[in-house]
Order: sequence, then structure tokens, then C-alpha cells
Amino acid sequence: MLCFLVATVAASYSLTSEWRVDHVVESCRIWLARNRIAMPWLERVKLGQLALRIARRDLRAVGIAVRQSNVQSMFTNEMGINSASTLVQRISAVCEAALRERPAI
Repeated sequence: MLCFLVATVAASYSLTSEWRVDHVVESCRIWLARNRIAMPWLERVKLGQLALRIARRDLRAVGIAVRQSNVQSMFTNEMGINSASTLVQRISAVCEAALRERPAI
């Protein structure tokens, strides 16, 4: 889920030049509904904050830039995450490292 949130917020920023919290909230709702998972609101907030931090700072720190030309290849036709995308794989690695560094959400 974290990778999906980071990818969507980074893609949204590349298209709008704005860090949109509402996009994080909606992406979280979409992912949870699609996967039929319930999550307490506080955990969703913490995960959303982490996604924004990763998209804003951590991706740049490791040299990952999401450009408008990358956005389409990051997602499937059903707006799921495209795990075959090299960019998504790199984002996923950053997300995994961030989760290892912090206590359980």
C-alpha cells in the first residue's frame, strides 16, 4: 500500500506541481477498497504522512524523479501499481527501507 501511495502522490505532483493531501487520502481509500482491507483511521493518517515524506524528500535523496512522461508506465490500465516498471521497483525499495527504519504503523 505504501508504494501505491508514494507512486500516486509523486505522479500527482509531477502532473500538478502541488503536494495534494486529498490525493493521498483518496488513493488510500481506493487501495483499501480494492483490496478489501479495513484499517483504523490513525494508521491511515500515519501511512499517508509517511507516503508524503517519502515522495517529497526520500525519493529525491536517492535520485528518483517522477516525470510526467513516467506516470502512465507506473500504473496498470486498472490504475493498480505496475510492478514491472523499473521506476516503481525503485520506489518500492525506498518504501521498504522506510518501513524498516520506523516502528510498525
